[in-house]
Amino acid sequence: MEMNRNMNKLYFNPQFLRLFILLSIIGLLGFGYFLQYVKGLEPCPLCITQRFFFFLIAGLSIISFLHNPNALFSRLYSSVGIVFSLSGASFAMRQLYLQSLPDDQVPACGPSIEYIFNNFPITEALGILLRGDGNCAEVVWSFLGLSIPAWSLTAFLLFTIIWIFQFCSIKH
Repeated sequence: MEMNRNMNKLYFNPQFLRLFILLSIIGLLGFGYFLQYVKGLEPCPLCITQRFFFFLIAGLSIISFLHNPNALFSRLYSSVGIVFSLSGASFAMRQLYLQSLPDDQVPACGPSIEYIFNNFPITEALGILLRGDGNCAEVVWSFLGLSIPAWSLTAFLLFTIIWIFQFCSIKH
């Protein structure tokens, strides 16, 4: 019984959860780079946007882990983590929506990311990236019947739940 209580303290410890988020994202991004550089799968604009949010969440996890904050800053970090996680989830959902469209309704494939940033103002380039294109609608890899954005959405929602849990469990 005492061992169970000690294990629960470990698993629900904010520092453990921050480290869990960080290590999970390292694994997710590492696998994404494996798919890109070893398997040759080029990430689409929405994939890159999701990676950006994974990096933001990882950075927040590192900072909050190293800071080991008091209640006020724990709430602040948790709030920002919720926003980052839900933002990433929204882009994963957008990509899943594009993947669910019939072929005749999929938007046209766009130019490469390098071309977009070299030839458009930054605000327009970001708008193009955030909308996604036909490249984002293609399912190039799946595991257990779920595509990459479905797994990303799952991870973003898990991180959201963890951040919400941390926010709600902070004692004044």
